[in-house]
Amino acid sequence: MALLTCNFYSESLGLSTSMNVILPQQTRSQIGLKNVKRPGPHKTLYLLHGLSDDDTIWVRRTSIERYAAAYGIAIVMPQVHRSFYTDMAYGEKYWEFISEELPELARSFFPLSAEREDNFAAGLSMGGYGAFKLALRRPDLFAAGASLSGALDIAAMTENPDNPRSGLLQTIFGDKKVRGSEDDLLFLLDRVSNSPGPKPKLYQCCGTEDFLYRDNQTFKQAAERSSLDFTYEEGPGEHEWGYWDTMIQNVLAWLPLDDAKK
Repeated sequence: MALLTCNFYSESLGLSTSMNVILPQQTRSQIGLKNVKRPGPHKTLYLLHGLSDDDTIWVRRTSIERYAAAYGIAIVMPQVHRSFYTDMAYGEKYWEFISEELPELARSFFPLSAEREDNFAAGLSMGGYGAFKLALRRPDLFAAGASLSGALDIAAMTENPDNPRSGLLQTIFGDKKVRGSEDDLLFLLDRVSNSPGPKPKLYQCCGTEDFLYRDNQTFKQAAERSSLDFTYEEGPGEHEWGYWDTMIQNVLAWLPLDDAKK
């Protein structure tokens, strides 16, 4: 695998930013690592970071490069700061960046597939919200989305005056009513479920000791009532990297990659 740090300018954000990218590389003599490289443009997983992290975090805290090697998939890990993958009321247009500009730029820099069935999103915590937002708001572009311990009931968070993140959420969403809007995952889930258009596969997991477990249960119950292909896993676990390092392996195994590892 090749690991690259890419610094570039974003028109959507009006500033220079970065992404870390893992690209498949076929090797014959490398010791201790089996690499798979598919022909043609790479299938791509957009792997999103959480609130306190950045575009380097998945490489620093997990063995994502080693896990991805066996599947022949590219991994794009962008930087979005504390934006909740949203066009901020008092900040930059991070939804436009992540959903429109970033995929186009990444494909212009690297040999990545533009086909819907080859593009997926996953993330942890805030990134779980972002991944489901990509899959549910742009099902025409993403075939699957995965959330690990995601912040999935953002409307409830904005409505809770005692939420410790209320100041941050005000910066992001302003005075907008989130419930029933395109920033509300439950609204998006219902809309996609009842639409005739493409429907992404969804994977959700959360540790039973996680502080976001209740919010995850709210989304799980709605997803189970939907018409989407939905997979859910839970078990002992808190909001921490040991859990995510394990579960991202399950995500890679779940992705519709034509059994590349077999």
